[in-house]
Amino acid sequence: RALLSDPRYRAHVTARGARQMVMLGYSDSSKDAGMLASRFALQQAQIALLAVGREFGVRIAFFHGRGGSISRGGGKTERAVIASPRGSVAGYLRVTEQGEVIHRKYGIRALALRNMEQTVAAVLRASLRPRPPEPRETRWREWAREMAQVSRDTYRALVHDDPDFSAYFRDATPIDLIERLRLGSRPAKRAGSGDIGALRAIPWVFAWSQTRCNLTAWYGVGTGLAHGIASFGLDAMKEMTRDWPFFAALVDDLDMVLAKSDLAIFEGYSLLAGERHAQFYPRIDEEFARARKAVLALHDAPELLSHDLRLRRSIRLRNPYVDPINLLQQDLLRRWRAAERPDDADYRALVATVNGISAGVQNTG
Repeated sequence: RALLSDPRYRAHVTARGARQMVMLGYSDSSKDAGMLASRFALQQAQIALLAVGREFGVRIAFFHGRGGSISRGGGKTERAVIASPRGSVAGYLRVTEQGEVIHRKYGIRALALRNMEQTVAAVLRASLRPRPPEPRETRWREWAREMAQVSRDTYRALVHDDPDFSAYFRDATPIDLIERLRLGSRPAKRAGSGDIGALRAIPWVFAWSQTRCNLTAWYGVGTGLAHGIASFGLDAMKEMTRDWPFFAALVDDLDMVLAKSDLAIFEGYSLLAGERHAQFYPRIDEEFARARKAVLALHDAPELLSHDLRLRRSIRLRNPYVDPINLLQQDLLRRWRAAERPDDADYRALVATVNGISAGVQNTG
């Protein structure tokens, strides 16, 4: 509002067709507060910015800085478009596509055409036939705000407020290996003293996805959803999951990432942390169980991905090939660290395991 009130800047925006571009960052907000709090904050920010745009007669165009993984805003683009607030698309969509996603979505001509068709169709649908006003949405937003706060507090209590968690993270994940790989255009860390605070979102997510834990996508969300079910009732929460596209997309994404996770495999990584394993693994395991229970209750399903049998079958077929690579990586990490992390045959084997696990689980950062 202050920016658009400046006459010089307003003249600049007017000269550019009275359109202001705003980029939404999914990665660092999720790393800071967890997925539920991040997505709800971004949803609310879009609503507030659209209101300011209407106030000044300026069209707000959103640039979605999505990553490849669920915790960095990834997922099905068409679902995300339909779940966006009314008026936030309006014939225009700009998103980032990560390197790993480009190959998977556009590497084959038929898949590229299919993805483009689905995205264009979603933009047309959201623009030409937007959802009618939903009187229940005001209540749902209040519920989501309360659940987001509970989720954020739970997430930060582990990741940012526990002084021992940083050391646990470095021992229980291959982050020390990932920091040595050339994975992107920027270094793994920003300048700063805090270990997790200075770490960029891509290696943060990548380290957890390698362990098959995927903590970044669901930790805290389970407690938030459990709070909602206890406070507002399971039937009311099911109704919100069914009828509010924003919440439906979030629960579907959580369903998928929980199905891809394997806490039995992760336990082997956690044991690399020595005494801290007993301090942190039970908390992580309990929150995973809490998130899984909430998703199954909201979907009224006996198993994860009961509504997406194709993906469920795909994960089941891939896992037997990925599991041995995870066990090999755990053993190699133990030996490589004991030898003071040399650039030797074990290191080269570890790099191969990183590539194998990434290909198998189809997630990096």
